[in-house]
Amino acid sequence: MKRVFASIITIGDELLIGQTIDTNSAWISQRLNQMGIWVCHRLAVGDVREEILDALHYESDHSDLILITGGLGPTNDDITKKVLCEYFHCSFKEDAQTLDRVKKMFASRNIPMLESNLHQALVPDCCTVIPNDYGTAPCMWFQSDNIIYVSMPGVPHEMQGIMTDRVLPKLKESFTLPVILHRTVITMGLGESQVAERLIPFEKSLPENIKLAYLPGNGLLKLRLTVLGDVRQAIAYELEQYSSVLKETLQDIIVIEDDVSLEAWVGESAKGNRLTISTAESCTGGLIAHKITSVPGSSAYYKGTVVSYSNDIKEQVLKVPKEVLKEYGAVSEETVKAMVKGVITLLKTDLAVAVSGIMGPDGGTPDKPVGTVWIAAGSAEKITTHKYHLRYSRIRNTEMTANYALKMLVDAIRDKNKRV
Repeated sequence: MKRVFASIITIGDELLIGQTIDTNSAWISQRLNQMGIWVCHRLAVGDVREEILDALHYESDHSDLILITGGLGPTNDDITKKVLCEYFHCSFKEDAQTLDRVKKMFASRNIPMLESNLHQALVPDCCTVIPNDYGTAPCMWFQSDNIIYVSMPGVPHEMQGIMTDRVLPKLKESFTLPVILHRTVITMGLGESQVAERLIPFEKSLPENIKLAYLPGNGLLKLRLTVLGDVRQAIAYELEQYSSVLKETLQDIIVIEDDVSLEAWVGESAKGNRLTISTAESCTGGLIAHKITSVPGSSAYYKGTVVSYSNDIKEQVLKVPKEVLKEYGAVSEETVKAMVKGVITLLKTDLAVAVSGIMGPDGGTPDKPVGTVWIAAGSAEKITTHKYHLRYSRIRNTEMTANYALKMLVDAIRDKNKRV
């Protein structure tokens, strides 16, 4: 089956100077990949006529689909519509439906409408207008020389809403797309290069329609198998066979056999086993709690956290013995074990995880250099500890510590389940 190739052009000076991070391209790429459309190029350009035209001409030589975001607002630097008119050799027209929608939106909010807002209803007369239910700038659909062009607002929630509700269904109708399936496992404990070395024979055995992707991130490594084909049942069977081999090869380092976050897996496991959990955080400053509570429904199993950044709070709230802190220090196995016991007693939970470390860039000693982290996880009856030596920036050390803590919480849930 012939592949459908897509290009993404994001427009805006703010993207090029780093004032705004381009999250649109990543979001669009993920959705197109799920449909079986291959993104071959992602290009960011400024609010400059020549740059936008050059991008359109270049991508039209490489793609069947060109998705454009940005430059559709009411200000003078929003020139995307003008450039599209020039590119397609057409003129402006007033779209009555868009004008009515804009007027109603301003009236409902009791906001006076300016002349510049009325200009939102002006669109190239060669496009098909796709309504924007999330803002004032409409989406525009063009077709020329067997290439589809879609211009959307750059505001992320508007673009995502339009894509989900209207553009993606229309793309499915416009192209004959292959079936694409994925299988993901999450590993921890070995670096990307070490895992790749172990998987050399496996990768050599993969047929042309199956690809393996390495997706590293802050202490964990996602491995994603992707299969492409025409018949879902056939490629699903093929994917399952190779997925089983992958899992067997990496069984000692696989944490989760699914494409879910560690915090989501913690939630599913805790809820499924009717376990309650809590956290005691020092060096992560509440990040573990934030990750856990980012999962909808987490109140069913997560009771809370104590951010014991100072020794006084460790001692007064978590009841870490003063003698332990004095003899072993805040960053020690003895302290994190006491923190686990303290937060379990305080919040009355089945399990807890506790962390204490030196994130940097200063604060280290010869005995406990920057990057030293102790983590403890378990129940009142059984606590497991681990010492980590991290060597990155303060932000990355903190993110990695949170992920390692969640992994140890996963292990504690599994162990608790075995012992019940």
